[in-house]
Amino acid sequence: MAKTDMIDPFGRAITYLRVSVTDRCDFRCVYCMAEDMTFLPKRDLLSLEELDRVCSAFIEKGVKKLRLTGGEPLVRRGIMTLVESLGRHLRSGELEELTITTNGSQLAKYADELTRHGVKRINVSVDTLNDQKFRAITRWGELAKVKDGIRAAQAAGLAIKINAVALKGVNDAEIPEMIRWAHGEGMDLTLIETMPLGDIDGDRTDQYLPLSQVRASLLERFTLEDIPYKTGGPARYVRVKETGGRLGFITPLTHNFCESCNRVRMTCTGTLYMCLGQEDAADLRTPLRASEGNDLLNAAIDEAIGRKPKGHDFIIDRRHNRPAVSRHMSVTGG
Repeated sequence: MAKTDMIDPFGRAITYLRVSVTDRCDFRCVYCMAEDMTFLPKRDLLSLEELDRVCSAFIEKGVKKLRLTGGEPLVRRGIMTLVESLGRHLRSGELEELTITTNGSQLAKYADELTRHGVKRINVSVDTLNDQKFRAITRWGELAKVKDGIRAAQAAGLAIKINAVALKGVNDAEIPEMIRWAHGEGMDLTLIETMPLGDIDGDRTDQYLPLSQVRASLLERFTLEDIPYKTGGPARYVRVKETGGRLGFITPLTHNFCESCNRVRMTCTGTLYMCLGQEDAADLRTPLRASEGNDLLNAAIDEAIGRKPKGHDFIIDRRHNRPAVSRHMSVTGG
């Protein structure tokens, strides 16, 4: 069957799908979740077979990069059967990359399998190298376990990018150390501005650290060289001359990246968000379950892409101290 490329109203080809396979997580990061989260009932979730069917429909429509997220994707029971099944699209050449974003807690268990099923590159979220601070940020996490997972992933041959959310007064002083650690271990590091998603029991104006400030302070001790490197996502990369490694900046607030957005995100319930920073969404679960064929599903996807917005309008300040959108980051996986 010929591919029907997904082109949004602004002429952007949609080639990147992020799929949250679960809203559950074994951490409770302070910028992402409330500690006392209510999770979805199982009947609302797409089964692994349904997730495979939707992902395959998107691949048939021109998606080249597929990222599995959560919550924490590796806590979904049976997740490796989905990874294995999606690997067939890598072997056929229809899919260029299958990747995953993880907190690292389950990597020691699954790294070899991920590699075996065709995953070559993963993102691991690490916001601090201080054990006590790590426990405070994640509420439940253990840094030593994450580091063991990272070592297992490297031993399995996976390339790793570390993601760190920049949090004012929490990890801002550590960023140079994190750069040296990641680059010393052969990993890229990407810094991310905190985003106004979901009610998290706290004041985001106290957390928010513009990456323009971070970059200015880094320039006092590092030489940052702009490079054209892209991974398909929104990060802008520099090379740190002193370490030789790559450093990415994801800046949804100080400099949004909407003009080149090639992404859509689907939740584990089959809700498609055309923009991370907008509430507008499309229900894919109903057409998926209404028929064994994909005609209704394909029509719903086409209709959704036809109303992808030009961009988001995140603001964090004292006058806007509420979420820009009500859903938690864990729902769409960032």
